[in-house]
Amino acid sequence: MWFLLIFILGLAVAAYGIEWLIQQPGGLTLEFGGWHMEASLPVAVAGLLVAVATIIITWAIIVALWRLPGRMIGDTRERRRARGLDVLSQGLVAVGSGDLAKAKKAAGLAQKLLPDEPLTQVLMAQAAQLGGDRLAAAKAFHKMTLQPDTKLLGLRGLHIEAKRRADPEAAHHFAKTAHDLAPVPWAGAAILEHHALQGDWEKARTSVEANLLSKAIDLDTAQKQRAVIETALAMEKERDYPHDALHLARQALKRRPGFPPAATVAVRTLIRHNDLKQALKLIESIWGKHPHAEIGALYLDALPGEANSARLNRVEKLARLSPHAPESRQLLAQAALSARNFARARAALAPLIESGKNPTAQTCLLMAEIEEAENGASGAVREWLARASRAPRDPVWLADHIASKHWLPISPATGRLDAFEWKAPPDSTPLIAEEAQPAGAAPTQVSVGETLELAGPQH
Repeated sequence: MWFLLIFILGLAVAAYGIEWLIQQPGGLTLEFGGWHMEASLPVAVAGLLVAVATIIITWAIIVALWRLPGRMIGDTRERRRARGLDVLSQGLVAVGSGDLAKAKKAAGLAQKLLPDEPLTQVLMAQAAQLGGDRLAAAKAFHKMTLQPDTKLLGLRGLHIEAKRRADPEAAHHFAKTAHDLAPVPWAGAAILEHHALQGDWEKARTSVEANLLSKAIDLDTAQKQRAVIETALAMEKERDYPHDALHLARQALKRRPGFPPAATVAVRTLIRHNDLKQALKLIESIWGKHPHAEIGALYLDALPGEANSARLNRVEKLARLSPHAPESRQLLAQAALSARNFARARAALAPLIESGKNPTAQTCLLMAEIEEAENGASGAVREWLARASRAPRDPVWLADHIASKHWLPISPATGRLDAFEWKAPPDSTPLIAEEAQPAGAAPTQVSVGETLELAGPQH
């Protein structure tokens, strides 16, 4: 509305000005180079305006013609880029869906349309990985490291490829290079894993502190990793430097209360040096919240000089700290069996074998021992042994589908730190040697299905 009023007002002023100009007397004379021109003032003004308009239009046409090739080239580039981005999108979708042929075709076309686009190298690397062409994947990742925007991504890809070809030194080099550029979580974890695989626990501890300082891990994760490393150090020092081993194990228990491996090392060290009172006290302080079969076995070892009846009384007190735990009941049954108190042994296992329950192999074997000790070889013994062969397996230390009766600081399959968990394994899980292996002696191997995660964080 206001614009219309202003426009009408402007037209009125222009009309008034033209009328005023027409009514003015006089004229305009121009002499130049033998030319003589005369015109009235309105005609002269109109001619001047026409000349200015002609000049402006001519200049606009010249400029437009000058810029036309550049605009045509620019339009071609935009169309080429738009097509290239569409090809990249299709290629990445093909990689995600496992369509190797489509992914390779898209990668080749993207290389022609957008050779300098960072995502082109990503697509080429992913397509090469999908097709198992490790050399082509490594070349694509190397090209990524030449561009600041994709350097970290390229280093991560090279790190993974180095692990796949079992080259730990190269993998460590790429991880360290990436970590020096930016404290990304994957690089910090890789450096820590490298030191752990080498059994260099002091450097591993330094890596944990560096990762925490750079906020690549949170405090809870750092405390767990510190406890694992301190337990591994305690295992190394257990025989030659028992005082240091005990200090490290207790420090690990402070960081991770009830951590069974640390408690086992501490108790073992105390027993070996005849500090049985402290060993029993430590087990009793842990058992209420963290009963564990290995710690229970050490409790019996800490009572070598006591009569079986006295040991049974001690174990009964210990079991009352965690009365419903299967570990408490099995330990109590073992102590009662040693004391030949068969009724007490049966009563301890009764809640585990009652109707509707599915007792584990260890419970079935204990029942077979009780039957044989009380009644001799009988059908009941054979029945319990048969049930033990079909029963669920008891908890063991399990990591990456490998079971072990003893805890290890790293996974033998992948080298992952703090990989072992105490739980019942599937029946198909292989069992590695029961003897404790030296810390850091595990072979290097890449976890199954490990690939470069495009959608993952690249901090």
